Amino acid sequence: MISLKERFSKATRRQWIWFAVWTIAILLFSVWYGNPWILLLIVLFFDAYITKYIPWTFWKKSKNKSFRKVMEWVDAIIFALIAVYFINVFFFQNYQIPTSSLEKSLLVGDFLAVSKLSYGPRAPMTPLSFPLAQHTMPVVGGKSYLDKPQWKYRRLKGFGNVKRNDIVVFNFPVGDSVALNMQGVDYYTLSSYNPNGREGIRSDKRTYGDIVYRPVDRRENYVKRCIGLPGETVALRNDSVFIDGQFQPNPKLSQHNYMIQTDGSVISPQVFEEIGINIGDYFSDNGYGQSMLKMQDLSQLDSLNMALYSLQQRNGNNGRLYYNIPMTNEMVDKLKSKPFIWNIIKEKEQVGMSSYYPFGYETGWTRDTFGPLWIPKKGQTVTFDTDVDFKVAAYRRCIENYEGNQLEYRDGKVSINGQQVDSYTFSLDYYFMMGDNRHNSADSRVWGFVPEDHIVGRPILIWLSLEKDKGWFNGKIRWKRLFRSAKIPA
Repeated sequence: MISLKERFSKATRRQWIWFAVWTIAILLFSVWYGNPWILLLIVLFFDAYITKYIPWTFWKKSKNKSFRKVMEWVDAIIFALIAVYFINVFFFQNYQIPTSSLEKSLLVGDFLAVSKLSYGPRAPMTPLSFPLAQHTMPVVGGKSYLDKPQWKYRRLKGFGNVKRNDIVVFNFPVGDSVALNMQGVDYYTLSSYNPNGREGIRSDKRTYGDIVYRPVDRRENYVKRCIGLPGETVALRNDSVFIDGQFQPNPKLSQHNYMIQTDGSVISPQVFEEIGINIGDYFSDNGYGQSMLKMQDLSQLDSLNMALYSLQQRNGNNGRLYYNIPMTNEMVDKLKSKPFIWNIIKEKEQVGMSSYYPFGYETGWTRDTFGPLWIPKKGQTVTFDTDVDFKVAAYRRCIENYEGNQLEYRDGKVSINGQQVDSYTFSLDYYFMMGDNRHNSADSRVWGFVPEDHIVGRPILIWLSLEKDKGWFNGKIRWKRLFRSAKIPA
């Protein structure tokens, strides 16, 4: 049996240096995390580098060359997985832009490095999960995490807090329940369109698949721009944002849908590409998996309908119409300079065509006319003395789903956790998020507030950008966007 003194004497200077480095790192991390139990890791590293009572690298002494080679790979993979998990949880996370809700600020196909240090990383809430898999195992499918244990939400110290107009990555708030066969549409929207509601969804497994619950940090990642902060009141009037009654200019690269009337000319793909309109913007799915050009020949349209849509007629020529084309103000100006363009008209909001927050309560709010809606703030109170129906509808999900209470509303009376109350004090901060592609974004106008425990981080770098409609040798890589800052100002 080798004595402790002999083990000390056998330790090289390099081993002592590495042990000292790890000790300092663990001390700093323990202070940052606020948990002294982490200091126990020093004992493990002391044994791994100095005393070596545990045969951490037993396989290196094996006479079987193949076994040693396999174990080298196993050792390297395990170390890589642990390192990736640690970096992914506390420092940076990769995120790919899947939808056009932030065009042209961030594009579909942008790969982002998301800083978790910007707002402080969350301590793991679902600690036992496979690295780099959000909720589903790659290739083999199935859950990439274990439901238990579940740890309470807490956020470590970061460089700052969420500010207005920050672009923020967060877990999808209404992504707690998911129909596995229709993951592209949230469960609550599916339920609202099903005649039998949630029971109809759960009983029709053939169509919707199993309904699964996902913990907060395993819900789908979304990215939007923060428009409203905790304690503020947000409203939209004629597509303009007002915070506490003060007008807020739209982000410079925000988009809206337009109708484009030409003299009858067909706009070439080259013209669209020249001003920055993607092929997916002027083609739409016809519902059968086929793309259709968003274009209409106006020759058969009567004068009454022409006037209804503010379209021009010249010398008996009605021209040709492109519709639902998203453009920034700069893109509109560029297109107006083309000689074959007669008119560009901002799309009118379609009242009653979609459901808007709060769920199950008719406000008459629309995409462009929304609110006023107060955003809950930690420590502030909502009273149930006036407009109780509206307040219950607007804040029920915050009180029940996000803060873990049971709310009952009957005969005009509110009970929380079995006790009748006339007010409720919030324990979390909430945010109002919107996409820069204002007419093509499902955001807080549709599914409501984002709680603070759902905040993941802030995109800081576009490290890769791929154009999905082009080939690898035909402009698929957007070289000009590589290694650009993702902190897109408003």
